[in-house]
Amino acid sequence: MAIIEQKIEENYALYNGDALEVLPTLPDASVDLSVYSPPFATDSGGCLYHYSSSDRDLSNCRDYKEFFTHYEFFVRELFRLTKPGRMSCVHCMDVPSGNSGCDSYADFPGDIIRLHEKCGFRQASPRITIWKEPLTVRNRTLTKALAHKSVVDDSCDCCVAGADYLLIFRRKGVNAVPVTHERGLTRYYGERKIPHDLLRYRKWKGSQIENRYSHWIWRQYASSVWDDIRGNTGTKAEGVLKYKEARDAEDEKHVHPLQLDVISRAIELWANPGETLIDPFGGVGSTAFAAVRAERKAISIELKPSYYLQSVKNMAHCSPDIEDEEQTSMEFATK
Repeated sequence: MAIIEQKIEENYALYNGDALEVLPTLPDASVDLSVYSPPFATDSGGCLYHYSSSDRDLSNCRDYKEFFTHYEFFVRELFRLTKPGRMSCVHCMDVPSGNSGCDSYADFPGDIIRLHEKCGFRQASPRITIWKEPLTVRNRTLTKALAHKSVVDDSCDCCVAGADYLLIFRRKGVNAVPVTHERGLTRYYGERKIPHDLLRYRKWKGSQIENRYSHWIWRQYASSVWDDIRGNTGTKAEGVLKYKEARDAEDEKHVHPLQLDVISRAIELWANPGETLIDPFGGVGSTAFAAVRAERKAISIELKPSYYLQSVKNMAHCSPDIEDEEQTSMEFATK
C-alpha cells in the first residue's frame, strides 16, 4: 500500500496510507510531540467504532488482545520518532462492552498506560479528565444506560456519561530544547471568558510572577478536569473541524473528531513554535490544523481516503493564527 496520495506544503504533510508503512520511513528522533486518538478497543471484541472494512484498519481487530498486539507497533514507532524528553498525548476513554443497557467497562486508558511503559515511555502527568455534558453524550451515542427511562425502570442499569481522557507520556531522556513561555501563556483555548481586568497582563514583559493573565490560563489547564472544552459543554460551539462530508456508508453515525481545544492545549504546553507534531490516526486533519494555526509543523497520516480528502479541504483553509490583543478565546475555521 505505502502512500496512496499525499499533500505536502511548507508547514504540513498529509498522507493517505497505512501509518505502519509511513512511520518507518521517518528519521529517528524527528518529532517533538504526538497528539492522537486511536480506535477504542472493547474487551468484548472489536472496537467501539469501525471506520472502514480494510484489514489494515486497527478498528477491525478481532478482539482486545489482538488490538493491543497491533497497537504496540504504533507505540514503538512513536517512541523511536519522539525526541528524548518529549511528549506523546493519547486521547481515550473507558470503553463499554456494548449498548445493551447493562454493560461492563474496560479500563482502556489503564491498558494504554501499561503498553506505553512497556515500550519505554513514562507517564508524565496524572490523566486529564475531559468532561462531557450528559445529554449531549446521550443524543450523540444513544447510550441506553444514559436514558432517563433506565432510572425510571431500574436504576441498577443506569450509568454516568463517561469522560474522555488525555494521557501524557514522556520519552525517557533529557529534553535538549526546553518548551518556554517567556511572556507566559498568551492564548486560552476553551469556553470561559477571561476576566476583563486581566487583559492588560497579556504578553506581560515584567516579572511573570505578576502575570495574572497567564496565571488564570494556567489554572484552567492545570486542573485535572477540563470542563470548558468547546463541543463538550452542551452549547452551540462545536469545537471540531468539518467532518460530515467525509462520511460514507461504512461509517458509524456518531463518529466525532477530537476537539480542537484539547489538541491546542497540548500543543501550547508541549511544543515550541516551529516544532513538528505527528498524528498517525489523522482523521480529518484536526491535529495538523491546530498545529499550523499555532505556528507549528505537522505530519498527519490517515488510512481512509474520504477522511484524508476532508483533511486536505480543512487544511486549505488553515493559516497561522494572528493574535489580537483583545481576543479572549479562539475561533476555529470550519469552512
